[in-house]
Amino acid sequence: MIPRDSVGLVRTLEFRLAEPADGLPLDSGGKLSPVTLAYETYGTLSPEKDNAVLICHALSGSAHAAGYHSPDDAKPGWWETAIGPGKAFDTDTYFVICSNVIGGCSGSTGPGSIDPATGKPYGMRFPPVTIGDTVRAQKRLLDHLGIPRLLSVSGGSMGGMQVLEWMMAFPDSVASGIPIATTARLSAQGIAFDAVGREAIMTDPGWKGGDYYGDRGPASGLAIARMIGHITYLSDEAMHRKFGRRRRNGLANESALAKEFEVEGYLEQRGASFINRFDANSYLYITKAIDCYDPAQEHGSLVKAFARGKAKVLVISFSSDWLFPTYHSKEIVRALKANGIDCSFCEIQTSHGHDAFLLECPEQTELIRGFLRRVRREARA
Repeated sequence: MIPRDSVGLVRTLEFRLAEPADGLPLDSGGKLSPVTLAYETYGTLSPEKDNAVLICHALSGSAHAAGYHSPDDAKPGWWETAIGPGKAFDTDTYFVICSNVIGGCSGSTGPGSIDPATGKPYGMRFPPVTIGDTVRAQKRLLDHLGIPRLLSVSGGSMGGMQVLEWMMAFPDSVASGIPIATTARLSAQGIAFDAVGREAIMTDPGWKGGDYYGDRGPASGLAIARMIGHITYLSDEAMHRKFGRRRRNGLANESALAKEFEVEGYLEQRGASFINRFDANSYLYITKAIDCYDPAQEHGSLVKAFARGKAKVLVISFSSDWLFPTYHSKEIVRALKANGIDCSFCEIQTSHGHDAFLLECPEQTELIRGFLRRVRREARA
């Protein structure tokens, strides 16, 4: 049964934003065409078109942020805890939009899409894509929907990078931003974890240089990449509380190399489920886009990067997030305040690690709810 506080049944839509005649300009040079962007919407757009909120997803997310695709769906959208009637992004008040990133594998054009030049999937012939490319694609979607200005743009992790890019690239098109558990540039440690994940995929014989479509593909490599990534999403305390050193079936296995600990079985399950819903080449492209995002390098400093910023901002971090620790958020806050931008910051105390923003968190809900209420009130004043 679908819960009452859910947006209910939803469907993923497609927007053809670039045809061969024009194409989508990319930061890497050249143009990509045709380009399709998958998206979903929840709630109702006001007659004044002043209540639109864009949600940006993290690495493995999709346009399906809330609700259910059918009454039999076992799982709702990836941010069901935050989007819906009475929730942080209250769909009784706001018109919420979420799109799948360029380079993705959930409806938007990516490496698994057909290359019109060959009639076959792009594979590694797909051009490099950036956070900026995705944000420009999102802007075209909003133009298509007739929304001149967003009330807010929000997202966690890689989604938070998109929030920052929106405030830099389109300062007149967004009234507020809510970057959560994110960074303006990934640390060497973060890049290292992504690099190992990519290496696991590319050294899998099933990868075949990226031309594996129609075959099993690099299933083992992708599963390992997901297992590595998932470790970084949890805190030491959360893993200890959930698994400790408990053995499966409560007994040590006689085989020396058997997966006898519960945490081993958990990671194996996470990896196995991931290969059924995600494309390995998309994983390569999206993690590379995350690694390369660095507006401070592009603009000379992070302060200069936000020089044109006008949006009110709420920055949220989590105390146990060691992938994007709080000092990353504080760096963003300092750069915003150096530009005189209205900025609030909160570090939420939690033991859940980086993934805390995806879980039901009353403090996060109240922060977002109050912030959006203030932004809308002031925008209408």
